[in-house]
Amino acid sequence: MRYLTSGESHGKKLITIIEGVPSNMPLLKEDIDESLLRRQKGHGRGRRMQIEQDLVEITSGVRHGYTLGSPIALVVNNDDFKHWEDIMGEDPIDEDAKIRRIVSRPRPGHADLNGAMKYGHRDMRNVLERSSARETTARVAAGAVAKIMLKGLGINVVGYVKEIAGIKAKENEDLSIEERRVNSEESPVRVLDKDVEQPMMDAIDQAKADGDSIGGVCEVYVEGMPAGMGSYVHYDRKLDSKLAGAVMSINAFKGAEIGLGFEAARKNGSEVHDEIIWNENDGFARRTNRLGGFEGGMTTGMPLVIKGVMKPIPTLYKPLKSVDIESKEVFSASIERSDSCAVPAASVVMEHVVAFELAKAITEEFQSNQFPELKKAMDTYREELRNF
Repeated sequence: MRYLTSGESHGKKLITIIEGVPSNMPLLKEDIDESLLRRQKGHGRGRRMQIEQDLVEITSGVRHGYTLGSPIALVVNNDDFKHWEDIMGEDPIDEDAKIRRIVSRPRPGHADLNGAMKYGHRDMRNVLERSSARETTARVAAGAVAKIMLKGLGINVVGYVKEIAGIKAKENEDLSIEERRVNSEESPVRVLDKDVEQPMMDAIDQAKADGDSIGGVCEVYVEGMPAGMGSYVHYDRKLDSKLAGAVMSINAFKGAEIGLGFEAARKNGSEVHDEIIWNENDGFARRTNRLGGFEGGMTTGMPLVIKGVMKPIPTLYKPLKSVDIESKEVFSASIERSDSCAVPAASVVMEHVVAFELAKAITEEFQSNQFPELKKAMDTYREELRNF
């Protein structure tokens, strides 16, 4: 499985093309729409979320509610394009109009300057439109398809918030995955701990009042992934490495952890590793899950626990200083529409990015031309693990 995305923040459409999804898998537009609308929610979101209603159009690869095995094309229209057509349209414009619209002032913390230098753009709108987090809409669409596949294989994925601006939710190891899903959906900041919900919202409101932004930590929790996915044989087949890379690919994410993550550096080995247990019904398992469901780059059969660190959004209403690339004069950075905190929404993005990597790993492991055959292969493999 793989996917490509296309589209600019204020362009006509966002497009996702997914290849490698098994045939005969149930897939409904409504299931993808649910994921897209979840991404738009959360305390601290900006005005853009009130302008756009992200709904998908499936234009190929699905017939009568089932996948065909051919590439799946998903399209999300940008409703706001009608106000940006003269700026973002594909047709040539006269030179005077072009000069008036040029963005020559890079914003600190964005891709503006680096992208302009790399691709030779004197107008940095050519960079900022594609590097915008709006692109994650297309990735959530791909992840929604992956989540449907995983659910059909008995694997469930949920994302939520662990921390915002240093305010940390208490540990929730005893919660079932369904409780995690329900609690996160009911929370305006997608946190599982009700005690920190209001302090997090207060911190977001204060950042907005101050013209500032704040970041935090998201967590994705996965149940049902069988042992042995990934491999110890080669560095580029380690599944935890792929997940960390996928998390780091999300806009504004600056760190990834599996299980205890960086906390393992502060503990003794006896406090980090998970004792192996066995029983006749379930086969092998671990007494604890400090390593987050991974050993040797492979899944252990325990729940997967992945964390991602999101920095504060760099667009500030009290902007930082920068330098105009044409005049070389110092200025205060321009302001595009922005959120004071996007961590709740980012947890939804991270959930879907992780889901796609897991679905991809499964299709690499098993014969996956047809979904019923894939499901049968997974069931057989799970039985083999129980009897090992």
